Order: sequence, then C-alpha cells, then structure tokens
Amino acid sequence: MTALLLPVQRVGHVTRAMLGSVGRASRFVADSLRSLREGRTWSSQTVLQMRRLGVDSLPIAAFIALFTGIVLALLASYSFTGAVPLYFVGTLVEKTVTLELAPVLTGLALAGRVGANIAAELGTMRVTEQLDALETLGYDPFAFLVVPRVIAGIVMFPLVVGAAMIIGVAAGGLASVFLLHLSAAEFTKGLRLFFQTFDVQYGLVKSASFGAAVTFIGAASGMRASGGAVGVGRACTRAVVFSAVLILVLDALWAVTWLLGRSPT
Repeated sequence: MTALLLPVQRVGHVTRAMLGSVGRASRFVADSLRSLREGRTWSSQTVLQMRRLGVDSLPIAAFIALFTGIVLALLASYSFTGAVPLYFVGTLVEKTVTLELAPVLTGLALAGRVGANIAAELGTMRVTEQLDALETLGYDPFAFLVVPRVIAGIVMFPLVVGAAMIIGVAAGGLASVFLLHLSAAEFTKGLRLFFQTFDVQYGLVKSASFGAAVTFIGAASGMRASGGAVGVGRACTRAVVFSAVLILVLDALWAVTWLLGRSPT
C-alpha cells in the first residue's frame, strides 16, 4: 500500500510546490503594482535604472545584431541557390531580424546581463539586511528597488531592440553588397517589397514583454535570496534560467496570439 501511495505523494508535493511558486509570484507582482502609487519614491530611481539597464546594454545588443545580420545575408544567399532572385535576401533579412532574431537574441543576452545584475544586487542587499534597513527607515523596498527596474526594463528593452533591428538590417545590407556582390538598390528592393510597419511593431511589443519578464524575475529572485554568497549565486542562476525560459515561452505565445491566422496586407 505504501508503494502505491508513494507516486501519489510525489505528485502532491510537486503540485503543491508549483502552486506555491505561482502564489508567491502573483503576490510579488501585486505588491509591485501596489507600489506604483508611491511615485515620489520610484521616479527618482527610474532614470538611473534606464541608463544602467538600457544604455549600458547597447554595445552587446549592437555586437549581436551586427553578426546576426551578416550571417543571415550569407545563409539567405546559400539557401536560394539560384532558384529565387537574389534581391530577396533583403526580404529575408528584414523579416527575420525585425520579427524574431533581434527581439529574442537581444532578450536572451539581456536576460544574462540585466537579470543576473538585478538578482545579484538585490540578493546582496537581502543577505546583508539592507532591505530590512530600508523598511526601518520607512521606505517601501518594492517602490524603491523593484518598480524602477521594471519600468526601466519595459521602456528600454524596446529601444535597445529597435537599435539592434537597425544595425542587423544594415549589417545584412553591407554583407550583401560587399560579400554577395548585390547592389544596394537590389537589396533595398527586396527590403521594401514585403515590408510592413507591423513587423517592427510586433518586435518592439514583444521585447517590452521580455523586459518586464526579465526585471520581474531578477528582482523576485534577488529579494528571496538567502544563505550568504552561495544564496546570491543561486539567485543569479535562477534569474537567468527562468528569464531565458520565459522569453521563449512568451515568444511562442505572441506568435500564437498575434501572428497565427494573420494575413499579410
């Protein structure tokens, strides 16, 4: 009888742990939203976080976009194998960069940079009791630490991704001209042939959701850290892994809800 009950107990433990995680995450989000009322507390920190999370992330986003655009142009030329006019390289580069690769690759890179940074910073504050000191001084830790980072992520991720889109498409164009011997006019023809403003809109909205996910997860992981330096390390790892997984889940969700069944105009 005990052997029969063991699998049921395991399922119960796993279910309870999952529901507990969902409950803690929901409470964290609710506390963060409630702290939006304290505008004087978070407004002074938001601009600083925008610079740290957004402006300081531009070099890595530009580096990724540069080589992504070059590789896409070369792959497109290889895949067409003469069956498709070469100016369609511009179409493939534009669609792939704006709809998928710029938001997702930049989001994954920033999950490592931004998510780990937030988790390490807040985790260190938690284990050294600085968060308790803030509460003693009358500050709301959510309004002072979480809300500015989340707002900065939602605002700055689309700006960083927008810059990555421009750099990626430009790099694809330069690769087409200098490596594939395609004229700039031909690349531009392919670029404009099926271009829609929806392509850019879709990528930017998607990246804003990535920014919210990365900053929320990083903050939640850091504020739950315990156990000294080892606990902070675990919080950073948890933040990066969960952020990367949620970015891929959100990417699929946006595709199903916004792209599925949409006819090009």
